[in-house]
Amino acid sequence: MSVSNMKPKTTMKRRLFLKGALGTASLVALAGCDNLTQSQWFPAILNKAEKLTELAQRTITPAGALAKEYREADISAVFPANGNTDPGTQDYADMARNNFADWNVRIDGLVTTSMMLSLGAIKDMPARTQITRHDCVEGWSAIGKWTGVPLGDLLRTVRPLPHARYAVFHCDDVDDDGVPYYESMALTDCYHPQTILAYELNGQSLDISHGAPLRLRFERQLGYKQAKYVKRIELVESLKGIGGGKGGYWEDQGYEWYAGI
Repeated sequence: MSVSNMKPKTTMKRRLFLKGALGTASLVALAGCDNLTQSQWFPAILNKAEKLTELAQRTITPAGALAKEYREADISAVFPANGNTDPGTQDYADMARNNFADWNVRIDGLVTTSMMLSLGAIKDMPARTQITRHDCVEGWSAIGKWTGVPLGDLLRTVRPLPHARYAVFHCDDVDDDGVPYYESMALTDCYHPQTILAYELNGQSLDISHGAPLRLRFERQLGYKQAKYVKRIELVESLKGIGGGKGGYWEDQGYEWYAGI
């Protein structure tokens, strides 16, 4: 997650929305765009453009294609801890003091068997380590070595039902208005070999600012899709009715849902 979880001011919302609009559709010049973001038809056009972008990327890029992986020597000296760097709740602080021994992740929704997994149980599962580049929508990149459990292995354990289409990641942090952070991805992307629930960065347990104890690594998408502080994974058929209905906290503010790179 490369963007602050704090709720943006109205002007920031428009700026972010326009950034996605221009990058996706290249529809308008900057003059007068503020009014377009408030119109009824403009967001609908952007939504169609985003779907075309997703379709094109999924058609051109094979489903199992890997994001580039790097050498140990390529690891960035500093990996910025951008976005929300601490959920700031008493419950989270208590768990952090106890080294997250009480942290559990619930996997439920459209599954055959719901499960509650402790951090220890997740760490006991076969792990994957990958050195990849994190690309932030704010314009910076950094290379880090991530270790975690492949998300597909977790889902095979709970056995998704046939009509499950999306995985929704509910996180432990909220914005200033108490709105919880969440993110989502298509179920098919959960089985990509580089999609992991990470608990280490550069050989060390995640610190709080980088999303301890668990964060999503979705390497073929931009940084704001890499949700921190994951507490629950819910499988659903539709994203409507969850948060603002757009598939993620930042998507509800105007970001694209499919942020493929």
